[in-house]
This record gives sequence, C-alpha cells and structure tokens, in this order.
Amino acid sequence: MLPGVGVFGTGSTARVLVPLLQAEGFEVHALCGGSEEEACCLAKELGIPFHTSRSDDVLLHQDVDLVCIYIPPSMTKQIAVKALGIGKNVVCEKAATAVDSFKMVTAARYYPQLLSIMGNTLRFLPAFVAMRRLLVDGYVGDIQVCDVRVYGPSLLDQSYGWTCEELMGGGGLHIVGSAIIDLLSYLTGARAHRVHGLLRTFVQQNNLIRGIRRVTSDDFCFFQMLMGGTGPAGVCCTVTLNFNMPGSFVHEVMIVGSTGRLVVRDTQLYGQRNGSAREELLLGDNEWVGPEAREMPLPFLQGLSSMVKALRQSFQAHEERRCWAPGPVASAPTFEDGLYVQTVVEAVKRSSSSGEWVCVEVMSQEPDPNHNLCEALQRNKN
Repeated sequence: MLPGVGVFGTGSTARVLVPLLQAEGFEVHALCGGSEEEACCLAKELGIPFHTSRSDDVLLHQDVDLVCIYIPPSMTKQIAVKALGIGKNVVCEKAATAVDSFKMVTAARYYPQLLSIMGNTLRFLPAFVAMRRLLVDGYVGDIQVCDVRVYGPSLLDQSYGWTCEELMGGGGLHIVGSAIIDLLSYLTGARAHRVHGLLRTFVQQNNLIRGIRRVTSDDFCFFQMLMGGTGPAGVCCTVTLNFNMPGSFVHEVMIVGSTGRLVVRDTQLYGQRNGSAREELLLGDNEWVGPEAREMPLPFLQGLSSMVKALRQSFQAHEERRCWAPGPVASAPTFEDGLYVQTVVEAVKRSSSSGEWVCVEVMSQEPDPNHNLCEALQRNKN
C-alpha cells in the first residue's frame, strides 16, 4: 500500500508535485498553504479533499503518512522535526540555516525507521544517474575539474517575499546553488573542504518591489570549491549562477578527468575521451509527457518526476503503508547531506564578505544559543 500524502506549500513545485504523485498512485489527502485562500484555490484546482493554513491539521490527519514540505526555508525545520516526532515520513526542501539543518539531522537520527530525505531532484535526473555510473566505471579517469553554469531569469516572486531576503533563504546560491553543491558531491563522491565565493545583488528594486523595500538576496554568484578526491590534488570546482538572463534557461554540468570528460546540458548527457575528435551523445532527451511547468526548468521537472517514481517503488515494497525500502531511494540526499550543503552555502557567504578562502567545517553538535551572552558575562566578570 502506498502512504497517504500531505503537501505543504502552494508554489510552483507543489503545483507540479501533486499531479506527479497522483499519476503514480499516491493519494494526496491534505494541503497546507500560507493562507486559507491560497490553500483552498489550489486544493480545488488539484482535487485535494482537505485544505488548511494550519500545519498541525495536516500533520495530525489520520490518512497522512508521508509529508512533502515545499515551503519557505525558514519554516522547513519546524514542520520536518515535528512530522518525524509524530511518526510521519518526510521529504522536504532545504532549511534556512546550518543550525536548522542540524536540528533536522538530530530528529532523523532519533527516528531512523522513518524516511527522511531532502528533495534535491537533480540526483534523480536520468542524465546525472548515467553520468555518475560512468564516472564510477572510470570513463574520465581521475576526476580533476568540475565546471557548472546555470543562467536564467530572475528567481524573485511577483511580490515581496522570502525569495527577496537573503536571511530567509532567498537568492541564487541558496535556491539553486545548494542543489548544485549536493549534486557535485553525489557525482564525485567527495566533499568540499575549502571554498571561495562572490555574491552580488544587481537588481535591488523593480516595478513590483520598490519604495522602502529592497532585495537583499543574490542574483549572481560565483564560487570555487576544493574537494577531496582520488587524484593527488583532489577536485577543483567552479560554479557560476546568473539570474539576470531573460530567455532560455542554461543548465550545464561538466566533469573533466585524466582520460576524458562528461557533460550534461539540460537533460542530455555527452561524453568525449582524450584523443577523440568530437563528443558523442550518450543519453538523449526523451520527450517530456508530464505536466507543464513554466516556472520549473526541465532538469528539475524531470528529476522531480523520477524522484516520485522512486518513492512509489520504495513504498510498494511493503504491505504496511508507513514502511519503505531503502533501495529505490538510496541515491536521495539525506538530512546529513542537507547539513553539509548548508554548511558550504554559509561558508561561501562568509568568503564573499571577507574576500578570503574559508574552510568548510560541518558542525557535530548544536551551538549554545547563549554563547555570545556567556562570553560577554565572562568578560565583564574579568
């Protein structure tokens, strides 16, 4: 039996996710939105029987055993931790801070029998699945360089909201860069130990966001990562994110090694070995037959579809609707992966402020919330 699903969020991802879940046989029983009006409109549009603006109404719904959380990052931790605490399986987007991510990791470790994965859909895109398999088989030899380019239109909402605020998890680095950081770790099997970055906000106001309000989230980001690897010097990564580019969306991930290179452009995989005259198409672009989503680029859309299929296979392996098999979702990022990614994101931000290379140190225990106060009291005492 497939678990009943409760969805948090009314944005573009939720609009696409619900039809994909329904197409795979999941019953979406409940929807939670930021307001009753938003939840009501989308529930009617997608045929969801119950809607609310109160998170507990979904979490405590008797038919909901799996919750999918696609809401502003600042709210993710609270719902994810509570969901695990009452026995619900969780698929969620990124949190706003490393501290929030650590609290999610703690909850997931406390309830290991429950599904708890991050919703980075790029790991499930067939082109990247094939790329990782070829990398493991030694197609490029020792991995040396990763080069990523993502260009597209603005990520800002139509009105002032969390996407405009850097502290709330808005900006290209947090929204898209986090998925790229996780993807590179998945592909190379390595993690970053030093980073250097540059963030800029070129569009601080527009026709819809003006007056006393200003955008603080980045619309341009360039960062470098030094990652551990099999080669003597590890893996050097460069990532460029530019969301001031109207028109076609560009998504290219290239990995170069000692004997060749692999590159995914949008949803197609190409390869070229050293000595070959030209690159060859290794995995073509199958025609997309799922729901349309103008606001979601095709790599993320197809990846989301593949992730939902993997979830169905995972839960179908058991008769009990809350039980799941790890095999089909083995490639999914865990909450520990989410903590690592958020740590890298914050390190890139610190590097942009200082102009220096910053070491990536994943926290192993939650920081004392009164640490600064204790230090001040100690100084006064001395």
